Amino acid sequence: MPNIELGVALSDNARTKPIHGGAVRAEGIDLRVTKVHPSEMFWRQLHYREFEVSEMSMSSLLAARAAGDDTWVALPIFTSRQFFHTGILVREDAGIKTPADLKGKRVAVPEYQQTAALWARGILRHEFDVMPEDLHWFMERPPEQSHGGATGFTPPPGVRLDYMDRNSNIGEQLMSGGVDATLLYIADRNLIDRSRADLTLGAEIHTLFPDRRAEAVRYFQKTGFYPINHCVVVRKDVVNSYPWVPLNLYSMFLEAKQIAHAQQTAGLSVFLDAGLVDPSVETALNTDLFTYGVVAQRPILETIAQYSFEQGLTPRQFALDEIFYPPTLEL
Repeated sequence: MPNIELGVALSDNARTKPIHGGAVRAEGIDLRVTKVHPSEMFWRQLHYREFEVSEMSMSSLLAARAAGDDTWVALPIFTSRQFFHTGILVREDAGIKTPADLKGKRVAVPEYQQTAALWARGILRHEFDVMPEDLHWFMERPPEQSHGGATGFTPPPGVRLDYMDRNSNIGEQLMSGGVDATLLYIADRNLIDRSRADLTLGAEIHTLFPDRRAEAVRYFQKTGFYPINHCVVVRKDVVNSYPWVPLNLYSMFLEAKQIAHAQQTAGLSVFLDAGLVDPSVETALNTDLFTYGVVAQRPILETIAQYSFEQGLTPRQFALDEIFYPPTLEL
């Protein structure tokens, strides 16, 4: 029997490089792999469903499911993680010295629905008592170029949100004083995000947490969470026709991650930033912070679902068995 052929969209990171390069393969599947920036990838998938397999924003996946879109079957493959709240940028002259100082301020975000923003808002709420309703939000992406445009996003009750002028962007607004802060800044070239300025060149803009590593250590040691950003999805029509595909893909992604870990291509700083109690090289390199599967990641995955519900992006908290492919729930 010949292999089936699937189109796959992946970002470029240590855990996907072995797949891009063909170092690993999925049994019974020929992959046509396209390298796509995540912002663009999720927009193309949510609006046009171009690829049979891709990475997907956890937050947008939940929002799509809440809107009745069951196109995607999720696999517990978590290719991207980050301490998002430590990357919040503020203007020096905005009077923002602590998270509480964000209250009443004008805060930008590329997309309100995106997972990075979901995590940052959830942590601001649960760690620092700063609620989404306390801020005036400005979103860079217009509805037709946003992930939320495909999932029926509207600002949650009590949230004040304005769309930025299409002729401007977060970088320009932050530098000019049009906004006081931004939860996330994306200057990578892609079809969705408009910002291009290098905000590291001046002293007038800096991170909310002066010592990002110290805050990451504090948060990780308290919660044990290294926040998940992306999972992997397979189109449901593929799964219905070939129910063996999800687990074969899972095995391939797992092998790719193991190669990345063995080669240390994820970077030692990732492990140190996660706040390992013993930052020795041996301990750090033997610690896998990119664990796949549902069982070990259940608390953090349930927290994502909780934050989505709390923040009004879904009408209820979804159970994990409503999202992930059933045979993977025991992995």
